[in-house]
Amino acid sequence: MVNLNGRKARMLLVYPDYTDRDVKGKVSGGNYSEGLASISAVLKQGGHQVELLHLLYLHEEAEFKEKLREKGKFDVIGFSIRTTAFPDAQLYIRWTREVWPDVFIICGSYHCTLVPGEVLAVPEVDCVCLGDGEYAELELCDKMSAGEDYTSIESLWFKNEDGSFIKNPVRPLFADLDRIPIPDFDLFDYDNLESSKVNTAIVMMSRGCFFNCTYCGNSQFRNVYPNKKIYARFRSPQNGILYLKTLLEKHPNIKFINFRDAIFNMFPAWFDEFIELYKQEIHLPFTGNIRFDILTEDTVRRMKEAGCYTIDMGLESGDPEIRFKYLKRNMTDEMIINCSRWFHKYGISQLTYNIIGLPHEDIHRALKTIKLNARIKSDRTIPNIFYPYPGTKLYDIAKEAGLLTVGVVTKP
Repeated sequence: MVNLNGRKARMLLVYPDYTDRDVKGKVSGGNYSEGLASISAVLKQGGHQVELLHLLYLHEEAEFKEKLREKGKFDVIGFSIRTTAFPDAQLYIRWTREVWPDVFIICGSYHCTLVPGEVLAVPEVDCVCLGDGEYAELELCDKMSAGEDYTSIESLWFKNEDGSFIKNPVRPLFADLDRIPIPDFDLFDYDNLESSKVNTAIVMMSRGCFFNCTYCGNSQFRNVYPNKKIYARFRSPQNGILYLKTLLEKHPNIKFINFRDAIFNMFPAWFDEFIELYKQEIHLPFTGNIRFDILTEDTVRRMKEAGCYTIDMGLESGDPEIRFKYLKRNMTDEMIINCSRWFHKYGISQLTYNIIGLPHEDIHRALKTIKLNARIKSDRTIPNIFYPYPGTKLYDIAKEAGLLTVGVVTKP
């Protein structure tokens, strides 16, 4: 048990932030993480200290250990782990334990929520966080500071000395995102992020999504909560504007806003109020994610008036059977084509996300994706290779089809 004898905790957040493992020696760039910035804001509000080790490329042992020593000693070191980064994270965690044998190691983010037992089974890991981590980690740091037992904190799993797990229930979601402080943008070298270099801010007004796309972790993330019906939530329109004004005051070089919410137009009433406030008080050029099947021409028109210059859409597959049967995206070709006409009409460029290598896809079905992009005259397409995230329905479909071997996804 960690007992800080009344002293506030010092936490280091480690963020493996790269997809190209061959890039070496980057000194600036990387991506903003809303989750880490939010955790930092909550912990700092509670009086604790938080710093970030932003890993922009795959580190070898000596370099990682050197950077860890340069950061100094911390009470808690937290690792943000997405599924594709888990093999590298296991190495970083092992090296962290070798540098700081007594530090408390906690892991969180997507992979920990999907398969917490797999992460907690890593020998050097003391704890994993399932779901939203701000207030679970605040409670952890507060109890460490007070010298109290923390092994019953909701949303956290712990490891006993004999290797068995303490599996605490996940705390209920809170509906009001306005209770969360504005994210700690200062946690990052913000002006040197990849987006900031092109005068763009990555922002999020919401959490969660109420759709059930089989390839997306959201379909499984909501299931860990006892009150999953409120999984999809937005800050109030007024608080969202405060968020943006705070960011722009700190970083006046920002000229574009990139809303990374799962679906920007998920709640029409919220969207209608927010977009009017945005037009009046911010009115910077912006982009965001939308869905074809909940879009209206009036929404497109209002987005254009507020400054929307490009829109991101999940086309995913041009084959209707793949979309309906395997992806659970119930939108027809005609619906997609009709929505695209509105974007052309109002002068908003289109970016479409596409997935290739899907279960039961063949060359003929893959070609339908190319053809549908051509029919809607997409301005830009992003092809993504299907990655089977554990716990998702499409992972199970791929496994049942014999396309996966046990353990191939996450073991280094």
